[in-house]
Amino acid sequence: MLVFVTGAAGFVGTHVVKDLLANGHQVLGLARSEENAAKLRDLGAEVHYGSLDELESLSAGAAKADGVIHLAFKHDWANFVASCELDQRVITALAEPLLGTGKPLVTTSGTLMVKKKPGDDADTPATEETQLPPVQGHPLRRITETTTIGLAPRGVRASVVRLCPTVHGVGDRGIIPMIAGKARENGFVAYLGNSDGVLPGIHVKDAAALFRLAVESAPAGSILHAAAEERVPFKQVLETVAEKVGVPLKQVGPEEVGQLGILAMFLSANNPTSSKKTREVLGWSPREVGLVEDVHTNYTF
Repeated sequence: MLVFVTGAAGFVGTHVVKDLLANGHQVLGLARSEENAAKLRDLGAEVHYGSLDELESLSAGAAKADGVIHLAFKHDWANFVASCELDQRVITALAEPLLGTGKPLVTTSGTLMVKKKPGDDADTPATEETQLPPVQGHPLRRITETTTIGLAPRGVRASVVRLCPTVHGVGDRGIIPMIAGKARENGFVAYLGNSDGVLPGIHVKDAAALFRLAVESAPAGSILHAAAEERVPFKQVLETVAEKVGVPLKQVGPEEVGQLGILAMFLSANNPTSSKKTREVLGWSPREVGLVEDVHTNYTF
């Protein structure tokens, strides 16, 4: 299978490319720079030049392929609504040449879509079938899921992979390095005193394997959870980062949370997540090291 991959030169993307190639597939990777193109060629992938803003180019890339994995997202937190609306346009463009063909399109969302709200049963993990809460204001990343699943009746084998808030592994550029950077800046790792929240965990290699299985065989309309660990106490992660950086853990109050920027969302989240159905449907079996052990053993800050 020739798979067109957006975000192919990124942290998750490079592992997806490697996994696809190792399992007998060919890869056409989206690249917006010569640096990214060279990285993809070194991995053994073909290159399609373009960006998320070039919708015709995205459709052309998808038209060449037997399936599409869409990983790229413009993480502009200051203009997050615009980023989500762009993702909707990107998915529509990628799907255009796939309509009526039965070819697969796998897109990316997050398990925070089903994080616990006040009044929820805090201990029961969200499943792939958990109903999303009512929309309040702009639907944000829900657009990704509704747009993707809406393609299933139109002859696209469309599925959504929900990634954990942090995808860990060597080369991680997500919230763990962000927490470490903020810790060096502030001289401490912040945590909320009343927070006993848990997050799911996923190693990047296990995530890559799931994306490959999804493009190979996920049923149309599937929601898939890339959660190898169902519940990792986030305070343990913070303690491990503090130890590695060499700074104390410090309790902060609600009035200080705003100073933490986007990290505040993760510090206050409670997001236990099951992947039982995903494992059963696709035969996915995560095998890599867990989040806390990985940070303790393999991360350098």
